[in-house]
Amino acid sequence: MELKGKRIAVLVDQSYQEMEVWYPIYRFLEAGAEVVTVGPLAGQIISSKLGYPVKADLAYADANAAHFDGVVCPGGWAPDYIRRSEAAIHFVSEVGKQGKLLAAICHGPWVLCSADAIRGRKVTCFFAVKTDVVNAGGIYSDEEVVIDGHIVTSRKPEDLPAFMRACIDVVKKQQ
Repeated sequence: MELKGKRIAVLVDQSYQEMEVWYPIYRFLEAGAEVVTVGPLAGQIISSKLGYPVKADLAYADANAAHFDGVVCPGGWAPDYIRRSEAAIHFVSEVGKQGKLLAAICHGPWVLCSADAIRGRKVTCFFAVKTDVVNAGGIYSDEEVVIDGHIVTSRKPEDLPAFMRACIDVVKKQQ
């Protein structure tokens, strides 16, 4: 249980990519972390791109960065909805300012762009998001996983094994 005592937020919003929410949830649970899904409203059932449901444990507005060791921003179309929430962006920004895990996959780096968390940082993403990442000051690299300090990014669901190994490693190294 290498992450026993750690608490990870997984952001959830409408049209999330199934594997990019559930794979991180289960991998963090397997590693011993507590996982909290954070969405627009606590208790809300949210559908994925294919209709698979997830329940938000906590609302964006109630998420406090001090209570978490990291956050995962999944892909799908969810990031376009997540970044519309000032509370979600504030939460992600604060997690980043505290030097805790900021993880984003596929379209998830859109959230990091909106939180101004990637300026001058090396990141990757789904190819269609590359221009947004570069315009937000990120240094784009086309790799399955990019680790820049506490920021971990990947391109697509096929990258999930490398993404999660990196995420777990970053959290393990945090004080």
